[in-house]
Amino acid sequence: MDSLSSSSLSPYYHIIFTALAFFLSALFFLLSRKSKSRKLNLPPGPPGWPVVGNLFQVARSGKPFFQYVRDLLPVYGPIFTLKMGTRTMIVISSADLVYEALIEKGQIFASRPRENPTRTIFSCNKFTVNAALYGPVWRSLRRNMVQNMLSPTRLKGFKNARDIAMDKLVERIKFEADANDGAVWVLKNARFAVFCILVAMCFGLGMEEQMIETIDQMMKTVLIVLNPRIDDYLPILSPFFSKQRKEVQEVRKQQIELLVKLIEKRRNAIQNPGSDKTAATFSYLDTLFDLKIEGRKSAPSDAELVTLCSEFLNGGTDTTGTAIEWAIARMIENPEIQTKLYEEIKIVVGDKKVEEKDMEQMPYLNAVAKELLRKHPPTYLSLTHAVIEPAKLGGYDIPTDTNVEIFLPGISDDPKIWADPMKFDPDRFFTGREDADITGVTGVKMIPFGIGRRICPGLAMATLHVNLMLARMVQEFEWTAYPKNSKVDFSEKAEFTVVMKNPLRAHIKPRI
Repeated sequence: MDSLSSSSLSPYYHIIFTALAFFLSALFFLLSRKSKSRKLNLPPGPPGWPVVGNLFQVARSGKPFFQYVRDLLPVYGPIFTLKMGTRTMIVISSADLVYEALIEKGQIFASRPRENPTRTIFSCNKFTVNAALYGPVWRSLRRNMVQNMLSPTRLKGFKNARDIAMDKLVERIKFEADANDGAVWVLKNARFAVFCILVAMCFGLGMEEQMIETIDQMMKTVLIVLNPRIDDYLPILSPFFSKQRKEVQEVRKQQIELLVKLIEKRRNAIQNPGSDKTAATFSYLDTLFDLKIEGRKSAPSDAELVTLCSEFLNGGTDTTGTAIEWAIARMIENPEIQTKLYEEIKIVVGDKKVEEKDMEQMPYLNAVAKELLRKHPPTYLSLTHAVIEPAKLGGYDIPTDTNVEIFLPGISDDPKIWADPMKFDPDRFFTGREDADITGVTGVKMIPFGIGRRICPGLAMATLHVNLMLARMVQEFEWTAYPKNSKVDFSEKAEFTVVMKNPLRAHIKPRI
């Protein structure tokens, strides 16, 4: 949704006007059907055009969708409706409403809406943990991921992969800095480091860096073609997008061809122990080969294995890489935070490298990471929810097949919940002046990973990666602005996550 803007609309204005005749007939049909149906008490929202609703208003605003939503909050309050072509979106942005929906009525709000045609292809018709409808497929996939892959014991088993990736990260940063007068690109290095970890966890195969980069580029291409198009909201326009649909099919074909080779290589390594000396003893893929899905007799197909592996890789890469970029930006802006964190690291570990067990003794590191997730959650709109049956929320009707969108900054920037919410202040957590349960169990104050039944299963892994990477990067380097004495630009834009509009380039000085 965030990628839909005037820039994505402009090439299609002539198509839109060509389709006006279709709109008129569709409008007649919709109005006649509406007159026969019960009048729903939907939340208020900006008036829209017939049939297309608010779609063109959003697209022509020139703003990212999250900014468009933010601008509507003072006008319509914490719950409002947007009509986006054939889709209805209900946006909620208050802690009370989120608690009512995802905790008190958690089972009812635990499903997902229908996918657009492109996402249906890449999700194998919603065969993923995040996209699956609330039911047996979702239960089977989530249970497997949580119990067999992301449990504390399993996570500890991949310590070596993390150690290798952290050492490579430090090497890459030093090499880039040496070649560029001390300047490095933060996001590029951070996201590649975490991608290396996830590839090792997913496939359990030794790989050359060039192969990892090939897989990474493939994943980026997939995310690009998943960007929403106008015909996702107005299917009547789909005949005009045949070229884009062919591109989608081609990308999916390339994705399957690339990853199936790795799947077969891992399958062979398991069936022939010792044949691949680089193979790890365990990987996420191992849990999927013969996975039993409730209500199905067959194990996942190769295409479904590709989809599940891709979900694992994409779900943890950009979210963590983006968090690190924002963290470094905040420490450049606030050198005293960086100094305080470095001093804590020195006290706890001395001159040796930070290890995972050390982080339990670093309350300030954990406070910085928590404040980072409050102020810069990976996305500003959580994964879309849908109700399994017609429901009420805040006194309003929530129909089935409605997109329920949760705007996270509406909660984490709420002055009724937080003191000075716009300030980046790890001391709020470090001193105990304020606190929040990010799982939402004891209340809703910040929900960077969602809450309730559909809470992100990778929460523990994500926080581990953010803390470890941040600790190593601050231990190894002093981070300052580049060019010297320049101000950090905190402007935002939406990609797969909410990233810095101008990617952060920083100057480093090795500490050791």
